[in-house]
Amino acid sequence: MKDAKPFPVLKNDNLLRAARGEVVDRVPVWVMRQAGRYLPEFQELRKQHDFFTVCRTPELACEVTMQPLRRFDLDASIIFSDILVIPQALGLTVEMHAGVGPVLPQPIKVPDDLKRLTPDGALSRLSYVGDAITMMRHKLDGRVPLIGFSGAPWTLMGYMIEGGGSKTMSKTKAWLKDYPEDSKLFLNLLTDAIVDYLEMQVKAGAQMLQVFESSAEHLSKEDFLEWSVPYLRRIRDELVDRLNKKVIPVVPITLFAKGAGHSLKEQSELGYDVIGLDWTVDPIEARNLVGPNITLQGNLDPQDMYRNPDELRNLTTEMVHKFGKSRYIANLGHGITPQTPLASMEVLVEAVHKAL
Repeated sequence: MKDAKPFPVLKNDNLLRAARGEVVDRVPVWVMRQAGRYLPEFQELRKQHDFFTVCRTPELACEVTMQPLRRFDLDASIIFSDILVIPQALGLTVEMHAGVGPVLPQPIKVPDDLKRLTPDGALSRLSYVGDAITMMRHKLDGRVPLIGFSGAPWTLMGYMIEGGGSKTMSKTKAWLKDYPEDSKLFLNLLTDAIVDYLEMQVKAGAQMLQVFESSAEHLSKEDFLEWSVPYLRRIRDELVDRLNKKVIPVVPITLFAKGAGHSLKEQSELGYDVIGLDWTVDPIEARNLVGPNITLQGNLDPQDMYRNPDELRNLTTEMVHKFGKSRYIANLGHGITPQTPLASMEVLVEAVHKAL
């Protein structure tokens, strides 16, 4: 999958050094969904191309990945894709509807529907992501590291059962009670696909990975520990084991479980290098819970990006001071929202870099 020519030498490695607990020149900052709808150039490109066409076309995916780097002094890029490419590769139709978001018109309703999934060959159907990662590494010319990512099993299961985003996840939570063994089968199937997918991304050139458990907020602590944590552990352990056996350098891995601030200590015991925090978590409390040997990422409220520049600058500076310069990656506590002013991104990035 990799080009024959070697990748360019990395010039700004602050993100990777922060993830490994090494000394950084400055606190690194990037933003979830930094390549997306808040950028007018992205909106222009989307007028010409369907969302998943952009994901599946390496040249377009690289163009979108590069767009925020042309505007802002960010310390990382993240390949443009979507967590729902895995359900697609497993045989489900996923459509992106304007003003609605992702829609899966034929969701998994009952356990017998799992027979419709096609895990054999799923990885080959995701090869376009690997191609985009390899292409992007060369286009970056070593400017900043490139992050690859995947959705986590519980989150993907939710979309596949609900048929799209859900404010309650009621159908998926009912599965856990009504079909516990089939739920485990479903989650293990997804875990297998995710490990394959992340391994492929590392081979293609991803220098860091992030696992998005975006729907953790719908689980109680007890349910999170039962229905999310074992599969998150499997992802990390099996991926690292595979890379080690194939003598492929292990890249730092971030876990972002939105809404699971109740289980930070348990998350810290899963072997991930970085724990992402949403905006509801206090940085000082988080550090006390996870200990000194794990990097924290986050966690400005995305709504704070709508404040005036002085307020935003002060909030950002205060946040960075709470986390400190060691083992910290600045970010929002969730993805940037579509109407965010471009000037706010400039204020955020500058404030992070000047805070310490």
